[in-house]
Order: sequence, then C-alpha cells, then structure tokens
Amino acid sequence: MTDAVVTDVPDVSADWYHDIIEFADRTPEPVHWFAVHFTEGAVVLLGVLLVLAALSRLVGGDLRSRALALAAPVAVVCAYASSEGLKTLVAEDRPCRSPADLVIVAGHCPPAGDWSFPSNHATIAGALAATALLLHRRIGLVAVPLAALAAFSRTFVGVHYPHDVAAGLLLGVLVGTLLTPVLARPVADVLRWRVRRAAARPAVRPARR
Repeated sequence: MTDAVVTDVPDVSADWYHDIIEFADRTPEPVHWFAVHFTEGAVVLLGVLLVLAALSRLVGGDLRSRALALAAPVAVVCAYASSEGLKTLVAEDRPCRSPADLVIVAGHCPPAGDWSFPSNHATIAGALAATALLLHRRIGLVAVPLAALAAFSRTFVGVHYPHDVAAGLLLGVLVGTLLTPVLARPVADVLRWRVRRAAARPAVRPARR
C-alpha cells in the first residue's frame, strides 16, 4: 500500500494517447512486432552509443575528458533513480489499465503498482542521448533522434501517456546534462591525485651486477 497521490491525466495527453493507439492498432502486424522490440532495443542501442562516445574521451583525452566519460554513466543511473522516485510520489496508473483501453500493441500491460509517470524508458533514453552528445557531438546527434523515437514508442505500444514520455525525456536530459559535469569534478580530482602519486614514486633502478 502506498501513500502516493494519484494525479489527474491532462485531457490533451489522454486525447493524444487515444489517437496514437488507435493509429497503432490499425498498422500491420510486422509494425507491431517491430515497435515492441524497438521500445526495448533502442535503450540498448543508446547505451552502445554512450560507450562509443565515452571511449572517444577515454582514449587520448585529457584529464577532464576522461573524468566526464567516467561520470556520464553515473549520471544516467541517477536519472533513472530520479524517475523511480517520481513514480512513487505521483502514482499515476498506466493508461493501458483503463477498461476503455484494452487493446495495446505491447500485448500486455505492466502490473498494478508499476506506475506510469514519468516513463523510465524515456528518462534513460534522454539521459543516454544527452550524455552522449556531451561527450561526442556526432555520436550525440545520432543518439538524440533515437531517444525521441524510443520515447514515442512507449506511447505507440500503449503503456504510457504522451506526457509521461515527454516528462521522462526532459528529466533524463536535465539530469544527464547538469549532473555529468558536477560528478566529473571529484572524478577529475581523483585522477589528478593518481597522476601526482605516480609521478612522485621514485624510479626503480636496475640492480648492479
């Protein structure tokens, strides 16, 4: 049992949700199959893009670049944790749990207690895209539209209202963009300390024969 307060769904978001799922229901079965798999796979693809962006900073980058690369994944995890916290506070039920919305492309609706606002997938996608863009512009420009499609797919398959995914994207982008540089500062301090410690070690002279 939760003490969370259930908020009303904005009418415009509910209307858009119904328009989208009605359109999705009319699409061919192969589109349904692709949408269901894409909504999960897109986050994995975004994770791969972030790894590539981080490697570009870790290999041959300066100390600050390496610190940003190491801090970015932590910021993504923090974005996800923020999303989970908001879910508990808002406690908005899934749209697919409404008796009026029995047909969803996803084929099943998350169980009761798995709240809708904000979308975890959209939050993670937004954070991954934002941090990838922060680390590598070209990779980030690929990640941004992919994150938008990943977020939209959560409404297309029927498990989130549009405002859920919009809020999730915004949350992920904000946390990823703002928190990564903040986390990078102590990481840079640790890296700088390691460099100084290594430089202070006496050189090992070869033993005389």
